[in-house]
Amino acid sequence: MTYRCRSAGGVGHSGRVLGPYRQLLTVRGLPSVLAWSLLGRLHLPGTPLATTFLVAGWTGSYVASGVVSGLYTVGVAVGGPLRGRSADQGDPARLLIAISLLYAIGMTALAFAPSLVGPGWWPIAAAVACGSGLAQPPVTQIARAAYPRLAPDAAARHSLFTVEATLQELLWVVGPVLIAVVVAVAGGRAGVLTCAGLALAGSAGFAAALHRTGLRTPVPRAGSPDGSVLRTPGIAWALAMSMCVVAPLTVLDMTVVAWARDAGSSAVAGALVAVWSIGSAVGGLVVGSRSAPPRLSRRILLMAVGIAALVPVLPPVATGSARLIGLVLAVGGVAIAPALAAANSRIGELAPPGRAAEVFGWVMTAATVGSAITLPVSGWLLDHVGPAAAAAGAAALVLVAAVVSVRVPVGAPESSGRNASV
Repeated sequence: MTYRCRSAGGVGHSGRVLGPYRQLLTVRGLPSVLAWSLLGRLHLPGTPLATTFLVAGWTGSYVASGVVSGLYTVGVAVGGPLRGRSADQGDPARLLIAISLLYAIGMTALAFAPSLVGPGWWPIAAAVACGSGLAQPPVTQIARAAYPRLAPDAAARHSLFTVEATLQELLWVVGPVLIAVVVAVAGGRAGVLTCAGLALAGSAGFAAALHRTGLRTPVPRAGSPDGSVLRTPGIAWALAMSMCVVAPLTVLDMTVVAWARDAGSSAVAGALVAVWSIGSAVGGLVVGSRSAPPRLSRRILLMAVGIAALVPVLPPVATGSARLIGLVLAVGGVAIAPALAAANSRIGELAPPGRAAEVFGWVMTAATVGSAITLPVSGWLLDHVGPAAAAAGAAALVLVAAVVSVRVPVGAPESSGRNASV
């Protein structure tokens, strides 16, 4: 199931761009695993939206909504490594079925809490949300741990992680829109129940794809099975890098929404985020077609430059133009998916055999902690300085990630080479 790039001689531009993706489609089981892993994540970006509407409508308090959503996030962060370790040690398909059932039960209980108890009992909902976060199905971790088994060749692995990053950008557009429509039509309870159903159905489909592809048997673990995976050379630096790459994305989401709200055109925020995601998807599609291994630091540096380009077009530096901001987001977004793909690919190479899902669980924890730390700081900058300052802070954080990435070693010999590309 290895992947080799064909010669570009005699092939048109579209053939050179799409050729690697056609090759990936020929790997047995890979299209199904990738498709179901993405569907299994469709509920993720819409869950905070649905939870906020549910709790705010129940209690009339955004503080309560923030606490419930915050404890859900705490559960996700704490449970990430635990869920990943369980997937590495046992049958990931069976784990997905069991944990997605628990998650769906927890989210259903949260959805019906307003009908069962009064608003004063909302702390119970916070506890249920935390438990649901602990049981969030580890689809992302299991998928990223499975990719090297399906496409062990370095070129295939780089293209695959880029495809995933590209399509995930589209999920982060489709998911919130879908849940927003459900909430607008049927209310917050329907939104939360929809998230629960999507998680259950997506996890079941992904588990079936793993079964058909023969990925239910754990990979033999390297080293001491009880040793901390954080002691693996390069993993600590990789987690710091991930924290500084992912957190700025949530900061920019907040920045765009704040600018649109202050400008009196909140609806524009959704369009700007969509344009940003489309730019990222285009960048991922083009860069993912290259067979040479990516230069991680360069990709992250380009991401920092794209974010920094927002500073001159946002208040208080400039009055702000929706068209100009959208243009900068579209162009700067081209670097997002390639940078995320290169980071995840490098982390996958560093993960010890049989512990990849656990490593990606720690990546999720690092990203969540990074967002929890940076969002309050960004809120202060938005309140006291303006959107340009928040964008500058996000760019500075990505620049730190570029510096840290130099310390992240290459984990697989075949991933290094002279013809590295952006």
